[in-house]
Amino acid sequence: MTNTWRQRLNTALMSDYTPEAAAFWWLMVGLGASVLAGCLLWLLRQPWAVAVQMAAGLALAVGSGLFPVRVPGTKQSFAVGEVFIFLVLLMIGPAGAAIVAAAETGLGAFRTSKRWTSRLVTPAITALSIWTTGSLLQAALMRLGAAGAASTAVVAAAMMAFAALYFVVNAVLLTGLQRLKRGEPLFRPWEAVMAVAALRWVGMAYAGSAALATLLYVTYRQQGSGVLWVMVPLLAMLLVTLHFYFRQQEVHEALRDASRSAAAREAVLMLRETESTERHLKALQASEHRFHSAFTHASIGMALLDLDGHILQANAALARLLGCSEAELQQSRVQDCVLAEDCAALELQLAGTRHAGFEGFALELRCRHRDGGTVWMALHCGYFTEPGAATASLILQAQDVSARRRAEAGLQHMAFHDSLTGLPNRRRFVECLVGVVARRQSDATRPWAMMFLDFDHFKLVNDSLGHNVGDALLQQVARRVQERLRPGDTVARLGGDEFAILVDHIADERDALILAERLLEALKQPFVLGDVELIASASIGITFSSQGYTAAEDVLRDADTAMYKAKAAGRARYAVFDASLHAAVTERLRLEGDLRRAIERGELRVEYQPVFALGSAGGAEPGALSSFEALVRWEHPQEGRLLPAAFLHVAEDSGLMLALSDFVLHQACQQVRQWQLADTAHARLGLAVNISAHDLGNPALVARVSRALAVSGLRPQDLTLELTENILMAHIEAALGTLAALRALGVKLAVDDFGTGYSSLAHLSQLPIDSLKIDRSFVSQLRRRSVDSDEVADAAPAAVVSAIIQLGNTLHKAVVAEGIETAAQMDQLRELGCAYGQGFHLARPLSAAQASAWLHGAGGVSH
Repeated sequence: MTNTWRQRLNTALMSDYTPEAAAFWWLMVGLGASVLAGCLLWLLRQPWAVAVQMAAGLALAVGSGLFPVRVPGTKQSFAVGEVFIFLVLLMIGPAGAAIVAAAETGLGAFRTSKRWTSRLVTPAITALSIWTTGSLLQAALMRLGAAGAASTAVVAAAMMAFAALYFVVNAVLLTGLQRLKRGEPLFRPWEAVMAVAALRWVGMAYAGSAALATLLYVTYRQQGSGVLWVMVPLLAMLLVTLHFYFRQQEVHEALRDASRSAAAREAVLMLRETESTERHLKALQASEHRFHSAFTHASIGMALLDLDGHILQANAALARLLGCSEAELQQSRVQDCVLAEDCAALELQLAGTRHAGFEGFALELRCRHRDGGTVWMALHCGYFTEPGAATASLILQAQDVSARRRAEAGLQHMAFHDSLTGLPNRRRFVECLVGVVARRQSDATRPWAMMFLDFDHFKLVNDSLGHNVGDALLQQVARRVQERLRPGDTVARLGGDEFAILVDHIADERDALILAERLLEALKQPFVLGDVELIASASIGITFSSQGYTAAEDVLRDADTAMYKAKAAGRARYAVFDASLHAAVTERLRLEGDLRRAIERGELRVEYQPVFALGSAGGAEPGALSSFEALVRWEHPQEGRLLPAAFLHVAEDSGLMLALSDFVLHQACQQVRQWQLADTAHARLGLAVNISAHDLGNPALVARVSRALAVSGLRPQDLTLELTENILMAHIEAALGTLAALRALGVKLAVDDFGTGYSSLAHLSQLPIDSLKIDRSFVSQLRRRSVDSDEVADAAPAAVVSAIIQLGNTLHKAVVAEGIETAAQMDQLRELGCAYGQGFHLARPLSAAQASAWLHGAGGVSH
């Protein structure tokens, strides 16, 4: 039954197919259908964004197929849907490319063939070919990416190789089916090579399409999807323009054929002496009428010229292009219609018309429109022989290519300018910088300077007022900076809120400093953004050509380094680069790398400074050990022991602070828990750990602390987290929820370095904190009269310390004094009612081993 059904179908649709060809047809259709089914199932499992990209790629590929571009001088044409098919391959993968290619090829087969066998097998072979070769390409790109070798050039080369392989596979399968229909073997190497060679122009088109798709994909990866919304319509417009342009070329060719045909007929008529003069004249008049009709009604501009460029006759299309009448054109030269800047090129071409061997010329130049505008024209000119004319003349064809030129100019501007501000972008600025660096090496009499501007706290504008306000601010800043520059200076937006200025040909380095001061002063003026008025400030780094640069990258690096120096000095100022800055940055980078490796290798150590009860606090005896404060130390392989002040700022700036805090937290919690379990006398021993602003702003802080407690087994009430007063007040609103969650966990909280910053009493009374730590700067100023000394106490520091202690007692917060270095300081703190204290007088920071020995030998020290 099945065989009968298949035989009927083969008889109806494949009457000219051999059994081998029919079997091969069914195999290709089956495999192609399976591939498409798998691809569609894959697509159904993808996010909606992939479906949108697929729809866009499908629409562009199918739409471009409606406008095939005929190859001039041949009967061949090609559609540019492959550009979008290859773009879908890069963006989505082989499955997406197979769907789009099958749809585009199927539509083409439906238009060009009435046989269902061709309509089905062509898209099936296409889907099978591109899915197979595309999968190989995807695997190759993944391996290149894993090896770090997936540069733009490598991806482009891989895409062109893929396009060639795809073309060969597709061509071999399609031609193989034709060979089987003729009763020939499926594959003969030499014939396959000849078939591929015969269609080599298609392979070249595929390779070009692959290269163009790669450029679009790289632009999309670097600039985002927004650039595709601009570039793809421009590309589509360019291709449609080419389509209609080559259509016009066909019309021109038809006109030339008609002219040649008329001349040939004239020659034949002259040879036929037996024919009547009347028939000869009628045929000649008919030929002239056809030429005149084609010339007059052509959709592109045409004109007859003498060899000097005088217009002998012009059609209505040319008059419309220039906005004047045909009569006005006949009274002028073609040079009069061209802009002065382009006229020399036209004169040169016209001069060549008098030379032997002239075959015509093609030229694109700008012409004047009557309304004062400019029209880009594509001119094609050649000899024209008019019957009965005494001298030779020229026929000129002109087509308006302004739209294409505008599209090209738009793409050029997009490639080298920032879309938001209109300023040159980083790529263009680096090109300018390369030029002045090279010029300086050959001409030292033209010094220059470069400024690197970075706006202070610009992120706050975006976060608080939104990115639209931030973009508007950048646009106003760009205009204001441009207004303060000299005509020869170049300002560019490098990205984000970073700008660069190239101050070329300065008389003295002082000129650049004066310009920087002028810019800083200009930025102090308010910016009005709707209902919002903002003050923007910037930090400026400056470097000069006198540094002897040989590479543009070094100039950018040093100006950026100087800019960070300005920020470190307080922002809203400028700083000039010198060699010591580069050394400092190099040293900082080295220290950052060493610190990263130290955290990984466990080179950091935790030391423990005891905290004692100064009075009868919480039921503890005076002098009894209360807790330990964990302090991080770094045993550097070359520089030896480093204190926190030498590397904590590096950890904060390089994003290593969270890893460092986790290390200290886990290490200290486990160690204190071991001491608690080793001796019941220390079962309630406490631990204090400092946390940074990065920790406080980390949403996972509570989870990190919980994990450290769970791993170590330490009770939450035995852990105190210390935050400096400045950090706490700077992040007060955002920190309240985190602090409340830590308190709910059972962890205690302390304000470190209390008294050195500004604390709102309203906030202080509401914060979930347990203790205040008096900064050592106040304790160090405490003095007390002694028997053998005339030293007298300074009342001001004592008053401050007394006020902090009274404030803590009033708010029911424990008070801890840091930095106790003398017995006099400890006695005065006891008299003032301070509950706890720590410092070198009581005990220095101890290693874990030293602290263990000290606990077993002392258990507490009374002073």
